[in-house]
Amino acid sequence: MKKILFVCHGNICRSPMAEFVMKYLVEKEGLTDQFLIESAATSTEEIGNPVYPPARRKLAEHGIRCDGHSARQMTRADYNRFDLLIGMDQWNLRNMERICGGDPEGKIHPLLVNKDVADPWYTGDFEATWQDVLKGCKTLLDL
Repeated sequence: MKKILFVCHGNICRSPMAEFVMKYLVEKEGLTDQFLIESAATSTEEIGNPVYPPARRKLAEHGIRCDGHSARQMTRADYNRFDLLIGMDQWNLRNMERICGGDPEGKIHPLLVNKDVADPWYTGDFEATWQDVLKGCKTLLDL
């Protein structure tokens, strides 16, 4: 089983979008039993909160539900629990390594190569985030 944790700052926009897009893609391929997919935050700011409403609406536009999501903070134990820990931007990646005490097994990676996933919290552009997340998740599925 491939275990993937998507991580962003608050776990209410980008990382849950990636979590639910990846779950959707995996389900479409009939591979649900081969994956464990979750998301988390590097901060404590949004713990317990659901997916941010504009992110939820963007997912719904594509027939993807995100019910039951509750933001949580990444922990050091996640490093051992997951095969891949995928950050949305360089700041997330630095914080992930700090939380995990480094990356001795090379599990921490960006979702996109040479580009941060657009942060809709600051831009309001959930379509750009959707495009980045979809591209990154499709690439992950092909690995």
